[in-house]
Amino acid sequence: MDLTPYIANLREDLANTASAGDEQTRRAAALLSSALEPAVRLTLMNALADLAAEVTAALPGQVVDVRLDGRDVRVVVTGGEDRSASAPPPPPPPPVPPIDGGDISRITLRLVEQIKGQAEQAAAAQGVSLNTFVAQAVQGALGQAQQHQQRHQRWQDSGSGGGRTETKLHGWVEG
Repeated sequence: MDLTPYIANLREDLANTASAGDEQTRRAAALLSSALEPAVRLTLMNALADLAAEVTAALPGQVVDVRLDGRDVRVVVTGGEDRSASAPPPPPPPPVPPIDGGDISRITLRLVEQIKGQAEQAAAAQGVSLNTFVAQAVQGALGQAQQHQQRHQRWQDSGSGGGRTETKLHGWVEG
């Protein structure tokens, strides 16, 4: 899904609103719309990821993923295969941690020059700033850490952890 038309519509709406003002207001609106484009793109992707999580929760046996493909978003639906009655379906992936539009903090990040260069190239390939690229990487890492913590908690809750030595093996052998 190409987000560009939606962002262009938002930019046009801002320009139309600013046309009621003077030349300085119109220039400020044009500058703001350009500066806000990465944040708008990320917000739209977060909204789509939340929607995918809701659809996944509502459709048993189906998983809806939102994937970044360059500057575009792809929606991928997987599942529907015949699942064993004894195996519960995997839980839907947790939504990306939300960005609540709160205060923005400034940090200093020290990177090896080679990694910084690779990050700049990857950001350019996605059509985003290095700052946006790093923020998305941190956000993705937080989501993965949350998934890992949930898997670990389920493992402990299922009795595999907590000092028990019992081992269970599920499956079949064709002979």
